[in-house]
Amino acid sequence: MEAVLEFEKPIAELESKIRELKRLSDGGGVNVVGEVARLEGKLEQLLRQTYKDLNPWQKTQVARHQRRPHWSDYLAGLFTDYTPLAGDRGFGDDQAILGGLARFRDEAVMVIGHEKGRDTETRLKHNFGMARPEGYRKAVRLMELADRFRLPLITLVDTAGAYPGVGAEERGQAEAIARSTEACLNLGVPLISCIVGEGGSGGAVALAAGNRVLMFEHAIYSVISPEGCASILWRSPDFAEEAATALKLTAQDLKRLKVIDDIVAEPLGGAHRDAAKAIDRLGAGIAAALDSLAGKSPDVLRDERRRKFLTLGTAGVA
Repeated sequence: MEAVLEFEKPIAELESKIRELKRLSDGGGVNVVGEVARLEGKLEQLLRQTYKDLNPWQKTQVARHQRRPHWSDYLAGLFTDYTPLAGDRGFGDDQAILGGLARFRDEAVMVIGHEKGRDTETRLKHNFGMARPEGYRKAVRLMELADRFRLPLITLVDTAGAYPGVGAEERGQAEAIARSTEACLNLGVPLISCIVGEGGSGGAVALAAGNRVLMFEHAIYSVISPEGCASILWRSPDFAEEAATALKLTAQDLKRLKVIDDIVAEPLGGAHRDAAKAIDRLGAGIAAALDSLAGKSPDVLRDERRRKFLTLGTAGVA
């Protein structure tokens, strides 16, 4: 049975009551239409109130929700004619970062993103979305292909961070992440980066140094996970909630700090409650971002992107 987030328990209880009443009504002999309508109105009000006031730790939990849309959902909902491209031409094919050629609203593009997996089998296959060096080297290869063939690049970021295992370090994890970030900055084509769930550490930045950075309303984006930050500062992951607040990892904080460009509104109650609507809204955001960059030369795109990231954090500095 799917775990219910602590702050969502009153919502889950009300949803359970509604389901039970509908079941009784379907069985015949009981007219509960009025009561169901009343409870559904109460549910909508509760969802609005709850999700209006989420704190950073609660948003972290929503960003990690197992029913949020995944890579495969975005591919099915936003892209057509997808042709996957595999391997880094050096070591192997990482399954945490996937990508290939596709069409977005009839325009040829390159799309790259993280896949966390949906159940035990696929999570192990995709290493929970934590890429190894060959994943970032594959991403660089696809970025260079996009640049060569003048294809806009769209990236979908959803990772707790790069894989920290010994083998990954032996194969040059830090260098691979740096090269991927550098490749983003060097592109002469539009790069639209979308933080759709977790944007963790350099493992996220390596795909997110875009001309436009979009972020879902309840996604998170930070230099380290709240648990990792708490383990360093307080020497205990028990302080993760405090760390989440201090990290300024919410879309609202990051928009204010100009780390991201636009916030994509999620359906009432989060993307996990209506994946199709969330995907449609992201598609509209991507289309608007691409339109805003249309006609710009490679040099202008490259220069704007570099200046965007080089000036982060310099506000008010003499």
